[in-house]
Amino acid sequence: MKRVVVTGLGAITPIGNSATDFWQSLINGVSGAAPITKFDTSKFKTKFACELKNFDPLNYLEKAEARKYDLFTQYALIAVEEAIKNGNINFDHLNKNRIGVIWGSGNGGIGTFQQQVTEFAQGDGTPRFSPFFIPKMIVDIASGVISIKHGLRGINYTTVSACATSNTAIIDALNYIRWGKADMMITGGSEAPINESSIGGFNASKALSTLNDNPQIASRPFDINRDGFVVGEGAGAIILESYEHAVKRNAPIVAEIVGGGMAADAYHLTSTHPEGEGAYLGMLAALEDATITVNEINYLNAHATSTPQGDNSELKAIERVFGKENKLNISATKSMTGHLLGAAGAIEAIACIKAVQQDIIPPTVNSVDIEPEFKDVFDLTLHNAQQREVNYAMSNTFGFGGHIATTIFKKYNS
Repeated sequence: MKRVVVTGLGAITPIGNSATDFWQSLINGVSGAAPITKFDTSKFKTKFACELKNFDPLNYLEKAEARKYDLFTQYALIAVEEAIKNGNINFDHLNKNRIGVIWGSGNGGIGTFQQQVTEFAQGDGTPRFSPFFIPKMIVDIASGVISIKHGLRGINYTTVSACATSNTAIIDALNYIRWGKADMMITGGSEAPINESSIGGFNASKALSTLNDNPQIASRPFDINRDGFVVGEGAGAIILESYEHAVKRNAPIVAEIVGGGMAADAYHLTSTHPEGEGAYLGMLAALEDATITVNEINYLNAHATSTPQGDNSELKAIERVFGKENKLNISATKSMTGHLLGAAGAIEAIACIKAVQQDIIPPTVNSVDIEPEFKDVFDLTLHNAQQREVNYAMSNTFGFGGHIATTIFKKYNS
């Protein structure tokens, strides 16, 4: 089976508009939560989110190009451009028939959908929809636009598995390269869910924190006082290549991806299994795929959204896999970024890749009163980053519908 390596990273996030800035904010414990500026929240239960900061699409895209795309596609294009640049990629010197795109998004163009339908509902009944309405809204359009922009004619599609989406995309991309169906894959995910529909919908399901008086500490995974997650937006892009292809073009290899596991909770529409059954199976499947033991994992980036049942069920599953005597560092980077939904797995994969590259564990911030059942079982890397050798890092993602996807990254050694 072919080795698969990581050669390019790109990110646009609530705590940094590049992969480097994102990582620096992570290890410095910066929170991206603040009052929502995108719409009037006066009648909403939750009035804050993790928005992008100092973002203007025209700093990255031509005006005519930006008008054609929903924010989630804009974010995708921006992150991908950075990953291509960091990977020293010139597509004109490569076989574009063997380069593909598998891109994830849970909500696609929900902002476009809301805007167009609202305008119709408030009108006189005459359908004056934009000709760009459907292509801006459909969830698969970002992967199509990426391939069109760069003339990439390989495998191209979109994964949707709610908040497990971009890890699912990464696993699919890994496997197509392993199987010899592609030399290089652009993968990751993007999400633009900070609008009335998303915030209102998540409020209705009682999923969001309502700590409006102090939003910066609202995302507090594992804390007994947590009251829900914080919505985030942005994108993460990862370039995967076969080892042979990367070496041949003298690519800057930053890590190796060695495992991916998927499973299902088969339990509830929105809640995780109380004992973390799917999470347990997904982690085991990833370890088996990577052909390593539990003792070889040094760092685990937890899904840990800061919801009462979700955090506990994941820790139960982790304890079941790694045991009480584990030497594992765990952190919940959503405490800083918020929850990027379908893009969460992509930026958290980047956190894992940076961890194995630099031997630094990003912290879990905001969490003070840890669940008593687990506070002496795990090192949750509270408050401050830790330096330690990181040879293998695991990333968990779980989605509404019971979807589970776990990836494993390894320090690169030629």
